Amino acid sequence: MKEGFRQCMAWLHTWTGLTVGWVLDFVFVTGTAGYFAFEIDRWMRPELPLRATQVVDITDAIDKAQHHLQQVGTGAQNWTIQLPGGRTQPQLDVSWQKPGGTPGQRVRAERATLDPLSGAVVPGDTVRATGGGHLLYRMHYELRYIPYQTAIRLVGICTMFMFIAILTGIVTHKKIFTDFFTFRPGKGQRSWLDAHNLISVTSLPFFLMITYSGLVFFMYQYMPAGVQAVYGMEQAGRQQFQAELSPLERNSNRSRASGQAAPLVPLAPIARQAEQQWGAGQVGSLSVRHPGDAAAVITVRSRTDRNNAVHGATLRFNGTTGEALPEPPTPSGAQQTSSTLLALHEGHFAGPLLRWLYFLAGLLGCAMIATGLVLWTTKRKVQQDKRAKAGQGPAFGFRLVQCLNIGSIAGLPVAVAVYFWANRLIPADFAGRRDWEVHAMFIAWGLMLVYPAVRPALRAWVDELWLAAAAFALLPVLNLFTTERHLGVTVPAGDWVLAGFDLTALALGLCFAWAALRVRRKLQPGAAPARVPRKAGTGIEPA
Repeated sequence: MKEGFRQCMAWLHTWTGLTVGWVLDFVFVTGTAGYFAFEIDRWMRPELPLRATQVVDITDAIDKAQHHLQQVGTGAQNWTIQLPGGRTQPQLDVSWQKPGGTPGQRVRAERATLDPLSGAVVPGDTVRATGGGHLLYRMHYELRYIPYQTAIRLVGICTMFMFIAILTGIVTHKKIFTDFFTFRPGKGQRSWLDAHNLISVTSLPFFLMITYSGLVFFMYQYMPAGVQAVYGMEQAGRQQFQAELSPLERNSNRSRASGQAAPLVPLAPIARQAEQQWGAGQVGSLSVRHPGDAAAVITVRSRTDRNNAVHGATLRFNGTTGEALPEPPTPSGAQQTSSTLLALHEGHFAGPLLRWLYFLAGLLGCAMIATGLVLWTTKRKVQQDKRAKAGQGPAFGFRLVQCLNIGSIAGLPVAVAVYFWANRLIPADFAGRRDWEVHAMFIAWGLMLVYPAVRPALRAWVDELWLAAAAFALLPVLNLFTTERHLGVTVPAGDWVLAGFDLTALALGLCFAWAALRVRRKLQPGAAPARVPRKAGTGIEPA
């Protein structure tokens, strides 16, 4: 009975993983890129200046930003100043939002980037429009070309299937710790199983955390019954729920202007008061609600990438007197638990080293999915060889999975590289270039999915892996000929964000080249290893 239960878990593990494996591969690839979304943003906007090596006087930068907003943001509902510093905000940015034309109309905020040393505006028409790294990040839950609600529900179903696959995998492999130290190369199906087990066990805590916390992200969309039972299904009930969930934010956004003009206090002393509590350099942004009105409220937020905080702290001040307002209410235990899980998912607290560990764990997630998908076809290869000897073609299901594996595992990295190539090759003034960067990515991926259908499987693997290697390895060369932000400039300037992107692309290109060489060996006569039968007591192979 016990053996029968584990066999059932093996069957469930196999088919839950296979059913959604290709969607999960896309989610993991784009989500892993999201851990360096800000760095990718910078690389995809080469017109922005190099990271300043001079120490920026925050007080002076705030004064310049406030002076600029007083000139261009008169009558605005909101002002926001994003201070330079840290990985999330390399520039001094300001934005202002004026009232809508009709009641309830939301107007998109106007933005400007300032030179923190001179206060001059960096011309926006010189910076190319691009989705950057944040667009890749959003793809891992929004997907593309389908409605938002449909996308998050589809990703939620796939995430639940992955959670089931992880749990059933733990049950299936009773020798889970032995599997961690076992790898037998050159053994065909056995080698793929060993690789799948090794990768899965290596980052098992990360996979459990990332899957469960991903479900928490949209728990109200996935399980709305609890909220509806308490607050009802009407819009007023949903608004009440949101107001109770984030009372400070909701009350701040709903505050009304008094209609009495009053000068706004200087913002720099307000920032210095916040630094006395948080430490020097920890102020991330300042926002002003109803500037120039007697009801103005100043909100100061700390940096969200601080290593000692899950989310940035918040302080509020009276905009006309500068007096501190009551501190925000302490979040409930449920809110703190949810915020902690979301911060774990996105790595809000991660410093440079831990962020690289997140990135490597994400790559291991891609490898876990890839080895599981390849293992399914490898196990059935013997049956297909028998069909070939009998003069029959491969089974449709086997061939379909084989093509999807090649087009996703080797073809999706090609598509991501094409996204970066499009950023450099599409003219900066091209209409709709932001959308065409994405179109180029998905056109390339579509071609990579179709190509294996007209090419022998092993040759398609080799071709697409070599293409991925060339696409990534040549990115620094493309950057050299199309911008002034190449390695010859960024390394001497000490801008390791831009230099790190080029070096990472080169490293990925070398990894894909190594994989292409490994697969090409199998094209040589007699190179295919014999299938090693499973011995008793070695564990259960996926069904």
